[in-house]
Parts: sequence; structure tokens; C-alpha cells
Amino acid sequence: MLTIIKFLHLMSLVVWIGGIIFFSFIAAPGIFKILPRETAGDVVGDIFPKYWLMGYICSITALITIIMLSFLERTYHWNRIGLLIVMVGITFYSGLVVGASARGIKAQIRTVEDQSRKEALGAEFRSRHKISTILNSTILILGVVVIFFTARSLKL
Repeated sequence: MLTIIKFLHLMSLVVWIGGIIFFSFIAAPGIFKILPRETAGDVVGDIFPKYWLMGYICSITALITIIMLSFLERTYHWNRIGLLIVMVGITFYSGLVVGASARGIKAQIRTVEDQSRKEALGAEFRSRHKISTILNSTILILGVVVIFFTARSLKL
């Protein structure tokens, strides 16, 4: 049972943080390099809900399994638990609040005829994108720290 929980914990961290690295440094830049900007935005916009879902599932799994491991091993991993709580919060906020807002703004941009209003919405979208990038980078950095603490605790 303990091995299965450890496996699920490690797998959730690997998929979550690996997914962030792949999407941020390989997929999104490649999509924007090859496709026209609007089409690339549509592709990335289609990927984002699945990307956030992966984050939701992996973050909750990582948090639950580290809490389970703490109880079963009677060694409380407070540093990882604390970091994962912050990461879970940021992940859900990024997807459900910032991401939802950005999608709404993007939909408005496509329907608005007034050019000045369209430019204002574009600025608002760029602001949400910047916030999203900062949140995503924060999750990535904290995730690397969690993986480091996890590696340090392994008994190979």
C-alpha cells in the first residue's frame, strides 16, 4: 500500500511539473512560431482547459498522497505539504479565475466592432496573460522545490 501511495505521489508530481515544462517551453512557443497568431491563440485556448484539468488532478493527488504518507510513515513532511497547499491554491485560482476571465475577454474581443474598445480589451487580455504567466512560473518553481525535497527524502 505504501509503495502505491509513493508511486501516485511521484507520478502526480512528474506529470504536473513535466506538463508545465513541456507546455511552457516546447508546445506553446512552437505553436506560436508555426501558426498565425490568432490561430495559435485558438489552439492554445483549446489546450488550456485540459492543461488546467491535469493541474487540478495532479495537484490534489500530490497533496492527498503526501498527507497520507505523513500519517502512514509518522513523519510529517510539513515543507512539502505547505508548498503543495500553496501550489494547489494557485493552480485552481489560475484556471478558474484568471483563465476564465481571459477566455471571457478573448470572446468579447471577437465580437466587439469598436476599435478603441477592442484595443482596451486587448490590453486587459495581455494583463490576464501576464498574471497567468507569473502564476504558472510560481507553480513551476515551487514544484521543482517540492521535487527536490522529495528526492532528498528517498531511500534508494
